[in-house]
Amino acid sequence: MATKAKEPVAAIVNEAMEKLLLESATPPAAGDTIEGPVIHIGSGKVYIDLPPFGTGIIYGREYLSARDVLRKVALGDTISSKVIGTYSKEGYIELSLKEARQAMIWSDAEKGIAAGTIFEIPVKDANKGGLILSWQGINGFLPASQLKPEHYPRVKEGDKQLILDELKKLIGQTLSVSIITADPREGKLIFSERGNAKENKESMVDKYAVGDVLEGTVTGIVDFGIFVKVEDGLEGLIHISEIDWGLVEDPRLFAKVGDQVKVKVIDIKDGKISLSLKQMSEDPWITASGKYKKDDVVDAAIIKYNKYGALASIEEGVAGLVHVSEFESEAKLRETLSLGKTYKFKITLFEPKDHRMTLSTVK
Repeated sequence: MATKAKEPVAAIVNEAMEKLLLESATPPAAGDTIEGPVIHIGSGKVYIDLPPFGTGIIYGREYLSARDVLRKVALGDTISSKVIGTYSKEGYIELSLKEARQAMIWSDAEKGIAAGTIFEIPVKDANKGGLILSWQGINGFLPASQLKPEHYPRVKEGDKQLILDELKKLIGQTLSVSIITADPREGKLIFSERGNAKENKESMVDKYAVGDVLEGTVTGIVDFGIFVKVEDGLEGLIHISEIDWGLVEDPRLFAKVGDQVKVKVIDIKDGKISLSLKQMSEDPWITASGKYKKDDVVDAAIIKYNKYGALASIEEGVAGLVHVSEFESEAKLRETLSLGKTYKFKITLFEPKDHRMTLSTVK
């Protein structure tokens, strides 16, 4: 009687190990990203070996959407893909190269956030809120608030159309940006040109103290003041009230972009530095305190009307209020006191330390 040949021990062991591996390994599920070597390329189909689970396939719509990449694939190449169907009726695991690429891009974005990576990206478009940038085929948003000072649209009274006009000037320019938000579920990719600007600025201003005199470059002039760069990445504001001891109605009359100026640091808060131009010269009220006193009669020129009356200057940088209550009406005040003309007044209040003075007409 013939005896049945025994199966080789090695084959039994291999079969047992494969069975154990299949039973212990977790099969891929929809949404998983996996990789394997290309084992066959057919007409409109690519097959990928995914041991121990079988064979993956990229075909149909998924093949068409990635055909430019798949045309360059050769047998034996290892490619990453995303599972979109566990097993087709033919027993293949359905894969998507496009989905995998999207997943890898979002993964790269998250790594970029963690590492603080700086990317050089051209501006694609602009809207009233900021700029549109395209990174690895994904459109992202750079809010205007995240622009560097030199790119921030400084416009009168925050006019949205003027803001948009300024932002459009950046289209086509390449900016150095970092990713600060990456949310693949919402397709949200947010950039910043400032990076960790708050921490950087707070670190920068640590070297300065109130009272320091600095040299800087005028980078912008707006209705409310003058912006001055004191070092790369750090810009301070000279508020309109700190430009000159005299009346300032238009900051543009006192500087132009590119001017080199000496300024004094008057405040440091939350990474912001406030500057003064007028404090680089002697306070005229100090000199005036030794020349005038209450009840003196002085000559003063009318320099401005306001809702309380008229401002009259007794010398450069020293002005007092002529209150409207001295007249029948505001119209009467303006009829009596003409801008630019000089009249005699009596000083009724004089507090040079607080820069306060009131004047009364002399009958």
